[in-house]
Amino acid sequence: MSPAHSDPHLLPDSVARHPALRFAPAWATPYVQLARIDRPIGWWLLLLPCWESSALAAAAAGGGPRYWHLLLFLIGAIAMRGAGSTYNDLVDRKIDAQVERTRGRPLPSGRVTPTQAKVFIVLQCLVGLAVLLSFRDRFTIALGFASLLIVLVYPFMKRITSWPQAVLGLAFAWGGLMGWAAIFGALAAPAVLVYAAAIFWTIGYDTIYALQDIRDDAIAGVRSTARLFGDHVRGAVGLMYAIAVALSALAVHFAGVSPLAYAGVAAFAAHCAWQVATIDANDKDRALALFRSNRNAGLLLFAGYLAAALAG
Repeated sequence: MSPAHSDPHLLPDSVARHPALRFAPAWATPYVQLARIDRPIGWWLLLLPCWESSALAAAAAGGGPRYWHLLLFLIGAIAMRGAGSTYNDLVDRKIDAQVERTRGRPLPSGRVTPTQAKVFIVLQCLVGLAVLLSFRDRFTIALGFASLLIVLVYPFMKRITSWPQAVLGLAFAWGGLMGWAAIFGALAAPAVLVYAAAIFWTIGYDTIYALQDIRDDAIAGVRSTARLFGDHVRGAVGLMYAIAVALSALAVHFAGVSPLAYAGVAAFAAHCAWQVATIDANDKDRALALFRSNRNAGLLLFAGYLAAALAG
């Protein structure tokens, strides 16, 4: 019987019947969970700023989308999301043991040892390194390495600030810089604006995600914007999303690309508005569903930028 059918350690936010859990041998299941392969929304949210930036840069440079770059970003996002999640779980294993939603994770449950987790981090980072070196541009490679500084400090932020979501944004939005740099070998205003937009977008959607853990976070002493915003969470998330939309529109303006890109911004804005209108701070299932829906929000924005790139 497959792990998806019988595994008592199936995590509450795993995608039901995900193939990685259905077909993975029993010994591999904890590593699938460490890398979040069974929760693909994480790598999607890491990937989408890369794709958006690459598509907008391609529209500005001409010559059509750089499909090879899009593939490299896909592989790199999956690998580095896995490495970052494993590192985060390693640092947070004692806190995770105190939170209902996370106590079944491989490290706090004892199914993977810290040493095994460290080896797994190294293996995933080697895949990410191979992807980064494939770009061959020195500026892009150096820029990719710079993101590791943010990744290393992020797990500790929830202990010292109520804005760990902002630090997560700095890390998850980094692709907003990478996609542009991979084409131009330098940064420019549109890239910085794509990056900034993705930061505010991340703060918004990760605040929604954190609504699931408010009670346990208060007991464990974990800080978050969800706890900080309290009864004003809907308005605060709306503000984060509004800033993300405005910055995205400015990125299109400064890139000087086809107006088709604005269609992506408009669709992204509509999706974000729907999320804000339907937030329920007391409904954990709703919070998870809205968080996951941000894959579609990001794809809508990417589609507009891609259309601009295809239009030449």
